[in-house]
Amino acid sequence: MIFNPTMKSQLIALFFLCFITASNAQNTPDSKDSTAQKKTAKTKQLGPLFESEEVLPFTILSNLKVLLKDRGEKPSNHWGQIEYSATNENPVVIPIKMKVRGNFRRLSKNCMFPPLLLDIDKKKKGNSVFDYQNKLKLVTHCINEDYILQEYLVYKMYNLLTNYSFKARLSQVTYRDSAANREPETKRAFLLEDETDLAKRNGAKVSNLKQLRPNQLDTLSMATLSVFEYLIGNTDWSVPFLHNVKLFREEGRYLIAVPYDFDHAGIIQAKYAVPSEYLSIVSVRDRLYRGINYPPAIFQQVFDNFRKMKPQLYALYVDNPQLKPSYIKHTVKYLDEFYKVIDSPKSVQQQFVQPGKENGSGTVVVKGLK
Repeated sequence: MIFNPTMKSQLIALFFLCFITASNAQNTPDSKDSTAQKKTAKTKQLGPLFESEEVLPFTILSNLKVLLKDRGEKPSNHWGQIEYSATNENPVVIPIKMKVRGNFRRLSKNCMFPPLLLDIDKKKKGNSVFDYQNKLKLVTHCINEDYILQEYLVYKMYNLLTNYSFKARLSQVTYRDSAANREPETKRAFLLEDETDLAKRNGAKVSNLKQLRPNQLDTLSMATLSVFEYLIGNTDWSVPFLHNVKLFREEGRYLIAVPYDFDHAGIIQAKYAVPSEYLSIVSVRDRLYRGINYPPAIFQQVFDNFRKMKPQLYALYVDNPQLKPSYIKHTVKYLDEFYKVIDSPKSVQQQFVQPGKENGSGTVVVKGLK
């Protein structure tokens, strides 16, 4: 074939266009779209529990008096069962083992009804919403059902910012005592995704490494976590002590930290929540950045993500019929204050850069609240 100059120019242009497109595809960083594809491919293995936003009603049957009194350092497993039905037909009955879990909320002086760990029999889920589930954390009402909804929404906020976040399913749980020593009670709660499932849908593995410093973790995800904890007013976390964070490793990447347990966050303002005595704040409503000082470009990238997701973050609260109007107003103002800070270079310097420097006020290592 004979090429004329025009045809030759067009072919060269086409070659470079294909080359650039391929290069961009190879260099595109991990995103929600790519992770969503991983999630779709693994839907069957992960089960349907966290695929719906509907409140999930189910019943837990156990000897509640014995279960709820077992709050020592190493609580035992207790027999129980879940009763669940998606229709008005006979419910599916799923045998489980369960025990009291947690740190602060495990103690009877802090919570009348502690959080639970549900160990579900893999072989007896009865084609239900609990298919493919094994171990699930159940965050219970503690002393106030309002706190449950408020903490659940914090998990939903972090879901909007990154796929490396625990999924939650709001529930309405009826607790029935097998010994008939107490009346049944129905309370709001939420189920929390198991760490192995979070790892699966992100193509990662759970890491058991300990004694790490924040600068040993993936920079962008760690900066996102640190700024998010500042946003919600939470200081009850620590990477060196792995307090309220779980570690994951994706092949070819640094370790990634994922936060959980937000009941001490200022955005919730639980009556029992107080900051550590080692920190320079007197109220959980006082924000304190507890991350390290990242390069300006990293902070800017993180702030831009928060700005991008701002409408969706606010939408979780505004006109939410399950929330009290006074709480919505209070929370919107709290979020406004955060965005005012990240939109001001001077405030960013004061609230993030200075506290994040070595020996800054935000770098005090706190093991955890008791």
